[in-house]
Amino acid sequence: MRSRLVCDDPARRDVLCGGGAAAFSLLLADLLGGARPVRAEAIAGPVPELDAVSVRIVTDSYQFAVAPSRTLEGLAVQHFGWGISPDHPPGPTLVSEFGLSLHVTSRRGEETRRVLVDFGFTPQALTTNLTLLGVKPSELDALVLSHGHYDHFGGLAGFLASHQGQIRPGLPFHVGGEDCFCAREWTAPPVKGDFGVIDRKALQDARLTVTATERPALVAGHGFTSGQIDQRSFEKLLSPSAMRLGVTGGSGCYPDRVAQADQGPGWIPDQFRHEIATAFNLKGRGLIVLTSCSHRGVVNAIRQAQAVSGVEKVHAVIGGFHLAPYPPDYLRQTVAALKEIGPDYIVPLHCTGEPFFEIAKAELPNKLVRAYTGTRLDFSRSAS
Repeated sequence: MRSRLVCDDPARRDVLCGGGAAAFSLLLADLLGGARPVRAEAIAGPVPELDAVSVRIVTDSYQFAVAPSRTLEGLAVQHFGWGISPDHPPGPTLVSEFGLSLHVTSRRGEETRRVLVDFGFTPQALTTNLTLLGVKPSELDALVLSHGHYDHFGGLAGFLASHQGQIRPGLPFHVGGEDCFCAREWTAPPVKGDFGVIDRKALQDARLTVTATERPALVAGHGFTSGQIDQRSFEKLLSPSAMRLGVTGGSGCYPDRVAQADQGPGWIPDQFRHEIATAFNLKGRGLIVLTSCSHRGVVNAIRQAQAVSGVEKVHAVIGGFHLAPYPPDYLRQTVAALKEIGPDYIVPLHCTGEPFFEIAKAELPNKLVRAYTGTRLDFSRSAS
C-alpha cells in the first residue's frame, strides 16, 4: 500500500478542497511514489465538543522528578517522577532535550482518539519516553508536524523506522505546506549550521497519509489544525533559520509550490508560512491550543484557532511561545495580550524562555502552570 496524500478545505466552513491545497497534494504524491490524493476531513460546521482532553509532554527541555502533582479547577497536573519501581533498581528514565513532542488523548462519549504532535530532536529520546509513558504507536490516530525545524521533526524518521509494522497503514500525517519540507540551516546564535531536512522516504516506507493542512482541517475527528497562521497582532517574526528550495535525493521542497515571496536562489530567510497550531474544543471550557513553537506569534496562533473554530473562549494554551530572543518590553506586551484573551491556563514549554515565565508568574500567578518532560495535563469538561 502506498502513502495517500490529502488536501484540506480552503475556508473554515467550506467542504471542498482548494486548488492550492490540491496542487500541493499532487506534488507530494509525485515525490512519494505517485500516490493518489484524497480529500481531508474538512471543518464543515462547529468543531467537535469533547468530554475530556489529556496532554502528555513527551519531550521537553528538562524535567523535575520530585515536582509535586496538583489539582486545579478542571485540570489535574500529574508529573512523571522517577523511572523507578519497587521491584527493580533504576533503569531507563525520561530523556529531556531541546525539542518538543506532545501526546494528546481526547474523549467524546465512548470515542477516544490519540494524536502525536511533533517528534522532538532525537529518535532515542522520543522512543524511550513513549515507552516509559506507556504510549503505544499502534494506537495513534494521527500525527501532526507543526513546522520544519529539526527540534520538532528530528525524532520522526527513527521513530517510524523503529515501529515499522506497528503504526497503522494510512495514518494521517498533517503538515502545513510545501515549505515544511525545505532543507534548513540554523542562522541564529549560539552555533550556525545544517538544520536538517525531512526524510520523505521514511514517510513513504511507513505508508503514512501525508495531509496538507494549509487551511484548517480536522485531526482524527476530534481536534483541528489552525491552517497557516496570519500575522495580525503586534508580534514580530525573528527568524532563526534559512531555507533552501529544491529537491535532492528525494528530499527537499519544490520551488514552484513555495510562496512567491519566498522564491529565490541560495538560502532564504524562513518566514514559517507553513507553521500550524493544533487545538481541541473542550465542552463547557473552551479551546486547548497547542502552539508548538509560535514563530509567527503565540497570540497570532491563538487568534487563528479562535477564528477558524468560531470558539472565543480559550481554556489553555500549551507549548513553545518562542519568546527567549525578545526584550522584556515585548514579553510584557505578550503577557498583556494573553490577559486580554483570558485563557484559564498558560503552560509555557520549550522555546518560551525563563524571562517570560518570571513576568507571567508575577502578572498571572493563578493561570501559569509549570510542566516538564513526562507531565500529564488532564482537562475535564465543565459540570454545568
